[in-house]
Amino acid sequence: MSEKTMSKEEYLNKVKEIDTTKEAPKQLEDTDFLTVAKERRSVRQYDPEFKMDKSEILEILETATLAPSSSNLQPWRFLVIEDQKEKERLLPIANNQQQIVDASVVIAILGDREAYKNADRIYSAIAEKGRMPEDVKNMYVNSILDGYGNFSKERLAKIAHIDGGLVAMQLMLAAKAKGYDTVPMGGYDEAQFLQAFNVPENYEAIMLISLGKGAKAGFEKTRLPLDEVVSWNKY
Repeated sequence: MSEKTMSKEEYLNKVKEIDTTKEAPKQLEDTDFLTVAKERRSVRQYDPEFKMDKSEILEILETATLAPSSSNLQPWRFLVIEDQKEKERLLPIANNQQQIVDASVVIAILGDREAYKNADRIYSAIAEKGRMPEDVKNMYVNSILDGYGNFSKERLAKIAHIDGGLVAMQLMLAAKAKGYDTVPMGGYDEAQFLQAFNVPENYEAIMLISLGKGAKAGFEKTRLPLDEVVSWNKY
C-alpha cells in the first residue's frame, strides 16, 4: 500500500483535476421531488460572474426552514456570506476551495445549543393559532425547558448537528428545484471560522454550503448497493 498522502488542501482541491465532466449542470424541466433528489450533484465549479437575487436566496432559506427539528425548536441559524471580500477572507479558512469565492454566496449552517430557550415563543404562536390549548402549551414548554435545560453541552451540540443536517439537505434540494447548484463542505477550520466571523459562542458550526450557478455538473453519483446498507428488523 502506498504511503503517499495529500494535505487537506490538496485533497479537497484534487477533485477539480480528476473531474473530467464537460457538461453543465442539468436544468430540470420537471421539479418533482424524486427528480430533484436524483439530479442534485455536489458542484464545485461555478460561474463567478453570476449573482443571485437576495429574494431568491431568502426563498430557498425559507423553504429549508420547513425541515423538521427536535421538539420543533428550529436550532438552525444561517450566516449568508455574499460580499466578495468576506468570501476571500473565508477562502484560506476553507482550505482555499475555489467554490468559496466563485459561487454567488456561501451559507454557513450553524446550530444554536440554546434554541430551547425559544420554546415559549414558538409554542405560544402555535397556541395563538388555536392549534394547542393554553394549558397544554404551558406544560409542553415547561417540559422542554426542564429537559433541554439539563442536557449536557455535548447532547445539545448533537441535537444541533442533527437538525442542522436536516435543514442543510432541504436547502440543497430547494436550490436544485430552483435551478441552482450547491456543495456541502466540512473541510474548513471550524474554530478559526467561528472566531473570524464573530459567531456567538453558543452556536455550533455545522457546515458551509456554496450556492450559485454551476459551471460544470460535477461527478455522477456512485453509491453502495442497497443490500450492503439496508438491514431488515435486526442485525
